[in-house]
Amino acid sequence: MQRRAYVPGVAALLAALTVGVTGLTGCSAGSGPDGSATDSKAGDAANADAQPGKYRTLLEPCGSIQRATLKDLLPGVALLPEDQRERAYRGTAAVTYDTDRRAGCSWKTDGPDASHQLTLDFERVVSYDPAVSDDDRAQQVYAGKEAAAGLPAGPPAAAGGAQTPQSPAGNATTVTPTPTATATPTPNATGTIAAPEGLQPRVLSGLADAAFLDDVLTRAGSTAQRRIVSVVFRTSNVIVTIRYGEQPARITDVPDSKELQEKAQGLARYLAERFEE
Repeated sequence: MQRRAYVPGVAALLAALTVGVTGLTGCSAGSGPDGSATDSKAGDAANADAQPGKYRTLLEPCGSIQRATLKDLLPGVALLPEDQRERAYRGTAAVTYDTDRRAGCSWKTDGPDASHQLTLDFERVVSYDPAVSDDDRAQQVYAGKEAAAGLPAGPPAAAGGAQTPQSPAGNATTVTPTPTATATPTPNATGTIAAPEGLQPRVLSGLADAAFLDDVLTRAGSTAQRRIVSVVFRTSNVIVTIRYGEQPARITDVPDSKELQEKAQGLARYLAERFEE
């Protein structure tokens, strides 16, 4: 009789264990402890090659460039009153819905000789295909940008040019490249003007995982000529786009392609290193 008294307790224990096992088998592998979805690639042995990207967040673009570097890129800012100068150095953040996926910042200044514009765009690419890694998807996005630039065929050029080196204290040292003399350019049918020989748009080697440079000079009617140099590079699953432009005050002046390209490339190298930190 005493043994029968323990049977209901054993049955209750077995029932509890059965419910627990059922509850465990009901959880999906892609759910967190609170039922939220987790990274679909993390721990997926069936798709070992489709790895999540190296970067899960982005740099804050408006704070990613040192003050001394901005002073070199935007010489007109130094001529502003102090309160306006501080606002100009802070830049204007781009409006995005998820700053861990897309972030940007822009700066603009007008000087007595020329106006300068600088724009940064950071994009963290995520693949929603479990068979495609974030890096591979980022390379696809980058390749589309390179194709859209219409670069001429040819081997990659070294990402050279004068850069803005950093001192041990972290302060940028300004390096002023020597301007090159160029002939008066002639616009083509689209209103754009080709870059000087040796400075044409091109693929760059030695910068991050992949990079290219574009150089566009335009002139509309009697307005001054405006040159915009773009450097786009990919580091793992992040794509960085730098646009650096200059428009002289006088319509007879031509923005120096070599100087703008060297400064844009120097900034690109610095940002690539920042992402590696």
